[in-house]
Amino acid sequence: MSLKQLCLAVSCGLLLHTAWAQNYPSKTVRIIEPAGPGSAVDVFARKLTPGLADKFGQSVVVENRPGGNSAIGAREAARSAPDGHTLFHANINNSLNDILTNDACCRLNEALVPVTLLTSTPLVMVAHPSLGVKTWKEYLALAKNQPQLLTFASGGTGSITQLLGVKINMMAGLTVREIPYKAIGAELPDLMAGHVATAYLAPVVVAQHIRSGKLVALGVAGARRIPILPEVPTLAEAGLPDAEASGWNGLFVPAGTPKPIIQRLQAEVSAIMEAPAFKAEALSLGYELGGSSSEEFASYIKSEVAKWGRVIKDAKIKAE
Repeated sequence: MSLKQLCLAVSCGLLLHTAWAQNYPSKTVRIIEPAGPGSAVDVFARKLTPGLADKFGQSVVVENRPGGNSAIGAREAARSAPDGHTLFHANINNSLNDILTNDACCRLNEALVPVTLLTSTPLVMVAHPSLGVKTWKEYLALAKNQPQLLTFASGGTGSITQLLGVKINMMAGLTVREIPYKAIGAELPDLMAGHVATAYLAPVVVAQHIRSGKLVALGVAGARRIPILPEVPTLAEAGLPDAEASGWNGLFVPAGTPKPIIQRLQAEVSAIMEAPAFKAEALSLGYELGGSSSEEFASYIKSEVAKWGRVIKDAKIKAE
């Protein structure tokens, strides 16, 4: 192929991709959600759909595909047509799952390409009131003196809630037993009933239960306090430094999706999140909003993989 032919082919390709973006979307857009209905990430995904539907002039629906540490939904998304009509609402568990498995079907930054970071929210360590503890130091004393009383809920092997619990165990010299669940948010009913002693959950999920006294907040796993729970100290303030973990989530599309479509998606989603009413509500619920470019989000994912990969290695966690 001559240089002239190559340039013509590239130009035609760019024009074709641009045309796709201008005509996009041409049908219902679905967002595959790997978490269960009512979970923090599911709630946020559904908050985006009215705005996207208005901007696109097409229906936008959320389809829940929980299980497999978010891998079930990721696998379906990765196998979908790369035309922008299937989006994947990935969360941090997807990137952690990539560390644990050799399955190349649905890796973030590879089989699934980032569109934009939506939120990054520090987890809150909560306990059932029956434990009789109100602070991290009281919990620590109980864990050392009567470890058999304590359990922590997780979203399963490789989930951020497992890794935070394991990291805290290692840092504090504890042996608190893990109780794994099959999906994000599935542990809440058992926690509320006292069947599991502690958990690490998103602020939007637990804030009302903390205020009502049905759960006790022991600390925020973040660098600073959060507006939705200003009275709750960070775990570092409470006496446990370096216990930071955020449950982030963002939009992805199957590899091969034209770049103009990715750019349009990023721009539309960012505009929705920047709207004053949307932004105010999100912040009031404890979300820290993103809106990054595809490239910035890809870099952030790499840093998270490196951070939690060390915990997985040190704790010798293996895929089930």
